[in-house]
Amino acid sequence: MSSDGKPHVSLVVIGHVDAGKSTTTGHLIYKCGGVDKRTIDKYEKEATELGKGSFKFAWVLDNLKAERERGITIDISLWKFETPKYMYTVIDAPGHRDFIKNMITGAAQGDVGMLVVDASQGGFEAGISKDGQTREHALLAYTLGVKQMIVVIN
Repeated sequence: MSSDGKPHVSLVVIGHVDAGKSTTTGHLIYKCGGVDKRTIDKYEKEATELGKGSFKFAWVLDNLKAERERGITIDISLWKFETPKYMYTVIDAPGHRDFIKNMITGAAQGDVGMLVVDASQGGFEAGISKDGQTREHALLAYTLGVKQMIVVIN
């Protein structure tokens, strides 16, 4: 419960590297009014200068210099908002296998998971393969207590 008596829900965003987790989540935050157009325009300009113009929405959550330069999430990032009934914390977890410890840290805090699945040719196969992070993230989140999962096909 939050200080004003609202139930709190933590939503952890997980999935294979390059499935579009941060971009999708950042875009949703923007569409819901969490970030203004001027900020997105600034991110787009900065991202374009680095040759990563399509990452403008991911930069809502990916704040580290290394994340922006490499184009991947390294550490979890949090975004808090509330509705009339609930307090929410969105936890954006990294998808790259090198940062699985950070993903586990985020998933351990989650009440609900949002598994982002890459639907592109080759992207889906890479994520769902034996060594793919889609499969591993779903299993780890379940093991860590995330029993409700939203599956997003991107």
